Amino acid sequence: MDNLVSLSVVAVYSAMGVYTVAFLLFTLDLAKRSTEVPQRTQAPVGASVGASAPAEALEQTELSRTELPRADSEGLGGATRFQRAAFALTILGWVLHFAAVVFRGIAAQRVPWVNLFEFGLVATAMGVGVFLLAQLWKDLRFLGAYITGFTVLSLGIVTVNYYVDVVPLPPALQSAWLVIHVLVASLATAFFALGAGLSVVQLLRYRREARAVAGLRFLDTLPGSATLESLAYRINIVGFVLWTFTLIAGAIWAERSWGRYWGWDTKEVWTFIIWTLFAGYIHARATRGWRGDRSAWLAIVGFSAIIFNYTVVNTMFTGLHSYSGLVTTPS
Repeated sequence: MDNLVSLSVVAVYSAMGVYTVAFLLFTLDLAKRSTEVPQRTQAPVGASVGASAPAEALEQTELSRTELPRADSEGLGGATRFQRAAFALTILGWVLHFAAVVFRGIAAQRVPWVNLFEFGLVATAMGVGVFLLAQLWKDLRFLGAYITGFTVLSLGIVTVNYYVDVVPLPPALQSAWLVIHVLVASLATAFFALGAGLSVVQLLRYRREARAVAGLRFLDTLPGSATLESLAYRINIVGFVLWTFTLIAGAIWAERSWGRYWGWDTKEVWTFIIWTLFAGYIHARATRGWRGDRSAWLAIVGFSAIIFNYTVVNTMFTGLHSYSGLVTTPS
């Protein structure tokens, strides 16, 4: 068992090293894009914005304000050498990261997410995994610096400050709901993290389109702010569905363990607050017409509440969700 624990720790630090190199390469890719931004498509000569302008000219004029012409595979519209190398290293880092999770689970002979260190290990692995799988849907490699940077920072904090040796499960955690509840919560967090990254880029892209942001020319190589907002909305909906299941599963588990579905424990309250924030985000955008900055900020606030839940609430508050010091159910 000790050998597997040691292998897990080595794999964690190895993954952090690989992610760090990937982060640097993703950053270099953005820097390259900032120095070699292609020219925008010009509106057709003679096209006016009046009623007499052809519809095609008006549409082309609008697209030229927000969208970037596609370039070849070496151009700024496609993947650069830096980005391809960074993405390959991200995959390698995730393999090492996943190995660390597996080694920890085998050594403990249980699921490896019963304390802050283990949850941080698993949640960040899921975050990177969702980012990688998302490429099968849309090309989101422009978020690579955000994903790898956030992962290195999170892994560093939980490994240095919250590492604990493998310990037996407390009685309240000896349940199949430990697998279901925390696994789904981790997956929801991964989707919310990706959605928050898209919302941050959306805010910057919108200001760049409005010429309110000087510098950051790499933003001109990214999708338009409306496209980014739509992508963030779709991803956050998936996260919200998973978080809803997390809330319901947690209530069922609480009834099995403590004889009540809800007890206003600090963790329960914050889980519900997070659900309310994202429910408000989805409702406001769908029915109240909240678009642009307001939509993005609400999504970012929701993810900030998740970070607060897993950091401040877990470390500074006590309640039924705390077990033997740093051993705690994450949600």
